[in-house]
Amino acid sequence: MTCREKIVVAMSGGVDSSVAAALLKERGRDVVGISLQLWNYSQAADSRFGTCCSLDDLADARRVADCIGIPFYILNLEREFRRDVVDYFVDEYMKGRTPIPCTLCNQKLKFDELFNKAEGFGFSRVATGHYASIVKDASGRFAVRRGRDRAKDQSYFLFNLSQGQLSRLEFPLGDTEKGEVRRLARALDLTVAEKAESHEICFVPDNDYAGFIARERGEAAFAEGEIIDARGEVLGRHSGYPSFTVGQRKGLNLGGLKEPLFVTRIDAEKNQVVAGPRRELARRRFNVMNVNWSLPPEGPVEADVQIRYRHRGAPATLTPLGEERWQVMFAEPEYAIAPGQAAVFYRDDVVLGGGWIE
Repeated sequence: MTCREKIVVAMSGGVDSSVAAALLKERGRDVVGISLQLWNYSQAADSRFGTCCSLDDLADARRVADCIGIPFYILNLEREFRRDVVDYFVDEYMKGRTPIPCTLCNQKLKFDELFNKAEGFGFSRVATGHYASIVKDASGRFAVRRGRDRAKDQSYFLFNLSQGQLSRLEFPLGDTEKGEVRRLARALDLTVAEKAESHEICFVPDNDYAGFIARERGEAAFAEGEIIDARGEVLGRHSGYPSFTVGQRKGLNLGGLKEPLFVTRIDAEKNQVVAGPRRELARRRFNVMNVNWSLPPEGPVEADVQIRYRHRGAPATLTPLGEERWQVMFAEPEYAIAPGQAAVFYRDDVVLGGGWIE
């Protein structure tokens, strides 16, 4: 790698991607910043300032690019975002599943499209502000490793990247703590040094998933139905199963019960929400589909499996079922294994692979 190798940096307008771009420029790289315009925020009730990829964020990214002295472009991918991320998100909820739009956005837009555009500019590599690293094993295959700052680690969202993508990706913040990133931003006099982080899905105002789905599919998508227990006995009524996800406790509105109940299953075809005590959320075995391996095993393998972003991961045995499907068997029961979420397989903080919970 030459010190003047050209690299495109995905700039969201936040402190992380801004510092990543500045660090690469300081290291002598030929840097171009690109922001992705993904959603028409004029449709929302507010301006969505301060949330991921808003118009305000695009302006912040441009100011940072001017400050550090790099070219900057905005790519409009609203059509692709609607097709590959938003429609998928709504479809999954209508199937009674719990989607992760950020993971698909990473794969389909923040990397696929960025690489396409980078090649058009004659650039070979892409960088982002993700808290993760890329490693290479003895066979020459690439994999994602957890970020050093475990509280900010984003490796869970990167399991489905291809070898071609990983071979040309850089994560400059992988070995940096969040506090150090803030300090660097202040030292570089970046306007985003104190900017708050976004914790919302960018296209869902106020985290109101149900309201968003209702606007997308109409109120008919929220037909009333039964809340039942594991034996099929009716416990109450719900006002639309897309309002629920496995493991949820709030919103069931079932009074007079001896113990708290949680959503244990959603039956979209029957328009039923199944509820039960917490113990009924415990499972050891489940299947994963569309598995992508960075470091593929030759057969059954032991790994730590993470079943949602804030899950700590737990030991499990993975067994192939064919057609990119694998069975996961935890050593001990885990709770709230939700269809539609990702199951990501780790060994020593390195992502072996991952897939989608059936």
